Amino acid sequence: MFPLVCWSICVAFAASVISPAAELPRKPNILWITAEDMSPNLGCYGDAYARTPHLDRFARQSVRYTQAFATAPVCSPARSTLITGVYATSLGTQRLRSEFPIPAHFKGFPAYLRAAGYFCSNNVKTDYNIANEQEFIREAWDESSPKAHWRQRKPGQPFFSVFNIMTTHQSRTSVWPEQEFERMIGQSLRPDERQDPAQAPLPPFYPDTPAARKTWARYHDCITAMDKEAAGLLRQLDEDGLAEDTIVFFYSDHGMGLPRGKRLLHDSGLRVPLLVRFPKKFQHFAPAAAGQTVDRLVSFVDFAPTVLSLAGVPIPIHMRGCAFLGSAAGKPREYVHGARDRVDEAFELSRSVRDSRFLYIRNYMPHVSWNQPEGFSDASELRREITRLAQTGKLNAAQLTYAAPRKALEELYDSQTDPHQIQNLADSTPHRGVLERMRKLSHDWILETRDAGFLTEQEAWKRCGGSTPFEIAKNSRQYPLERLLEAAEWVGRPAASKQIRLLADADSGVRYWAAVGLHASGNDAASARTALLNALRDESSSVRIEAAAALVEQGATQTAVELLTRELRGRQLESVLQACRTLQLMGEKARPALPMMKEHLAAARKSEGGHPHWLFIRFSLEAAVQQLEGGVSSF
Repeated sequence: MFPLVCWSICVAFAASVISPAAELPRKPNILWITAEDMSPNLGCYGDAYARTPHLDRFARQSVRYTQAFATAPVCSPARSTLITGVYATSLGTQRLRSEFPIPAHFKGFPAYLRAAGYFCSNNVKTDYNIANEQEFIREAWDESSPKAHWRQRKPGQPFFSVFNIMTTHQSRTSVWPEQEFERMIGQSLRPDERQDPAQAPLPPFYPDTPAARKTWARYHDCITAMDKEAAGLLRQLDEDGLAEDTIVFFYSDHGMGLPRGKRLLHDSGLRVPLLVRFPKKFQHFAPAAAGQTVDRLVSFVDFAPTVLSLAGVPIPIHMRGCAFLGSAAGKPREYVHGARDRVDEAFELSRSVRDSRFLYIRNYMPHVSWNQPEGFSDASELRREITRLAQTGKLNAAQLTYAAPRKALEELYDSQTDPHQIQNLADSTPHRGVLERMRKLSHDWILETRDAGFLTEQEAWKRCGGSTPFEIAKNSRQYPLERLLEAAEWVGRPAASKQIRLLADADSGVRYWAAVGLHASGNDAASARTALLNALRDESSSVRIEAAAALVEQGATQTAVELLTRELRGRQLESVLQACRTLQLMGEKARPALPMMKEHLAAARKSEGGHPHWLFIRFSLEAAVQQLEGGVSSF
């Protein structure tokens, strides 16, 4: 064996006699600059309205990915996938602020970098949506705080650093009052950097109104301010003499934080900008020359294995993504997948699959609008206006793809001919083959990845015991996914007799989806009335509450309200939230429950600093109470 001392001497000697160009490259530093809630609305992506000179310059030095996608159109599920390299739907972390545990041996990928000698810093957002998040963070990062910086590493130590820029977050672009926006964002821009709303090129899914133009301009103002912040980080890298040692990624955590963007599975909610700059010594990793584009499909589930691949660190076998850069890069993927589940108080379950041309979306709750009420988002002037125009019949077909009271069971879009994805081709005879192919891909992906989303949260907690959703989803006895999925696929179809039979199934998850199906069918499921009344005594609160919602659609309001009022007194917050949301969506029919809702609203306000669900309960009850009392929303 060659002695270590001799090897060290030889390396030192070689370094002294060979030219710098012949030196073996060290491990790259890797810098992530991430922005919040932003679609590819940059000048370098062809947005002529954008004012992004710094990132446009950076793009000329980088490879620009044209087909990069988040796995979820909202922050914490997307970040859960980014940090683990595992789909949030497999982990059971796909619902916002659900805080389910994940297997103890699943680490944040920076932990593997740290073990290989990297300094890892995160400034500052985590939001990984898991129960043991603080322990998880300590293991993943050397430093995770508002002060975290690569400058805290040891001399010569390679680093992986993340800087998250909040400036483009939904709160800034559409929720903050105008005065707060001007104080926090507007004043950072010169007058010549501000956008003119009159010149705003609105997408076709927005009505052409002053509110829409102002919002689109404000969104772009936030992007311009973010562009400056990103430039500041790149400048620091130059000042420290590290640009030639560092591979830099710029991307956003999902699509734009505006109506019909964030929370939807269309490109406006999932497609993100992705720029990667390779210094000269690491050009061998680059898939194209600086300034060129790459059309390879990239998913957030690929990011963790890609960073490990660039750093020369083995990729854990449990990661589901495929590295798209580095020594372990795999073949380009043919499809990317997306998922939308509960966000705040808004219940939803939809799945998507996209190839380089077509987007397919399967909606398992088609009776609920994409624009369903939501406390936080309804602070947006534009969202309130869209809702008002929809209610008064003043939106066109393109705008109703977002704001209609129901959504299609299946959606299919040709992104080449219809980049805004407003022409649903699911019923198009010439596209029948595409629809069937994409439908099967979505179905098979759900089964292959053991999608944990087909149980309600309260049912998932009950079945987990001391385990995790990831682990129970692999057990067909605890989680009969094939049967749950079959029951869910009947929702939105004329199948009352089938769903009445399923309402007596031995598995509460199947019974829940039967109740959802009968709810979605409304008066067309009148033959299910007796079965639904019996379901009000079901052992599962999920089934009881959904059966009550179905009975409301059939006119049995008093019986339903009595059940829902009792459910408000429950101890499990997930069930309380489901009952609150059901009452909220009942509108005037929920009036008999108003005293109890007001009582629980007061309790929610007092408990809001505890479990996140208290905030969502407050959102739901505040909206319901204000509607019934004729008040104005305070959001």
